[in-house]
Amino acid sequence: MTEESTEVVRIERTFDAPAEEVFDAWTSEEVIRRWFKPGENWGTPSAEVDLRVGGTVRVVMRDPDGGAVVASGEYTLIERPHRLAFTWTFDDDPSNQQMIELEFTEQDGATRVLFVNSNISEEARRDAQYGGWQACLDNMELALAEMTSRGSNR
Repeated sequence: MTEESTEVVRIERTFDAPAEEVFDAWTSEEVIRRWFKPGENWGTPSAEVDLRVGGTVRVVMRDPDGGAVVASGEYTLIERPHRLAFTWTFDDDPSNQQMIELEFTEQDGATRVLFVNSNISEEARRDAQYGGWQACLDNMELALAEMTSRGSNR
């Protein structure tokens, strides 16, 4: 395994929702608060989105003990509903500026998302983020199903 491959989380996931709804789940503050929970008993009391190239995204998560975990970044690419990219930095490691790149491909009403989180500082952090992103995407699947059943994406 090369050093570069230990610094990347790559996940492909298909959601039973149109690309626009899946894209919006990444960019709506209200929807982000519903799914951005990297583990059981986590919460997301705050999400801020300024959706424009150069705009910022900031998410405050609460771990089960009540501690805050804050991550933020800057949008570098917005091609709704096909591509989204932003930098990603955790407050506990501000020197490690990561990159998140998303591609959304819709077919027959379902959307495949290719998620790539790169430039992660170390293998242990990469492994923790892989598990956290898997949990977040599981939660997103539930949030999208709930939105579909309500007929609303907000």
